[in-house]
Amino acid sequence: MIRTNKGNVGIKVLIAILVVVIVIAGVLLVMKIIKDKEVAKGKENEVISLGQEEGRKEVKEEIPKENIKIYNGEERPIAVMIDNHKGAWPQAGINDAYVVYEIIVEGGETRLMPIFKGKDLDKIGPVRSSRHYYLDYALENDAIYVHYGWSPQAESDISTFKVNNINGISESSKSFWRVKDKKAPHNAVTNTKNILEIASRKGYKTKSKNESVLNYKEAEVNLEEGQVATKVTIPYSTLHTVSYTYNEQTKKYERYARGVKQTDWESKEVIATKNIIITFARNYTLEDVENKGRQGIDNIGTLNGYYITNGKAIPITCTKSSRTAKTVYKDMSGKVIEVNDGNTFIQICPIDANVTMQ
Repeated sequence: MIRTNKGNVGIKVLIAILVVVIVIAGVLLVMKIIKDKEVAKGKENEVISLGQEEGRKEVKEEIPKENIKIYNGEERPIAVMIDNHKGAWPQAGINDAYVVYEIIVEGGETRLMPIFKGKDLDKIGPVRSSRHYYLDYALENDAIYVHYGWSPQAESDISTFKVNNINGISESSKSFWRVKDKKAPHNAVTNTKNILEIASRKGYKTKSKNESVLNYKEAEVNLEEGQVATKVTIPYSTLHTVSYTYNEQTKKYERYARGVKQTDWESKEVIATKNIIITFARNYTLEDVENKGRQGIDNIGTLNGYYITNGKAIPITCTKSSRTAKTVYKDMSGKVIEVNDGNTFIQICPIDANVTMQ
């Protein structure tokens, strides 16, 4: 009986040990399974993270940044009112502007407003007085606005819109001076160094991250479906007609005014442009206190026009939602036009101007 009891105890101990071993093994197995799952999940997350990172890299590679030459850097643009009376020809600095606006003024004349960015020019001019609708285009380019005098409405609007302006009449004769080889009032000139010094003194910012108004493209833009436009004629009035002739060698349009080929005052180079944008806008005579026949234009809303480059032209729409808003230029399918990386003349001409292209 004693031997039997000892045998039973031994069996029970052995069973107990086996149960403990099995439980421990089970616990260890469960822990290993949990750990393996966590490791696998971590690797999966890592793969997803890497995949997302690669996806981001791929997107960046698919949309490379355009290396635009005509409009780059953080220098704030400078817009200058330039006299376009025959007595003011030739003008200085026009070829150095990234864009030049031409709009009608009183007497059937026009004035030019070249806009410069990051340029160091010793001579710009002749500088002339402000007209209020030019402010709309200085503002959309975030430009310091330079002029020599102003019309009553321009003076009022400069104040209303708090335009960062420089009026040459109020500055010293060292900053704006009159030359002897032209007659007044067509002989006031300045330079970028003086403009920037005055801007700094007035507390104007001289840096800007404002994006360009035009949708420039690094690759050459060719208007394959456009109409031929190797000679473009734009009549502003019975007095003033502008024309451009395409030079196939330089791939630029050479500018003529009233039949005279335009050249730079200093360099004697021909005034030429890579792009031409025409906008048709109704103009009308203002009734102001001076009664000089000054003009106004209806330039807010959607207007018709043309984009011209590399010997071809396409019809476009030109939409400006407010006086400070950037003009959006679209083709007839509603897509924003791509513009060649080069200077542009924007011809805002009378709505009934008989523009011709051949």
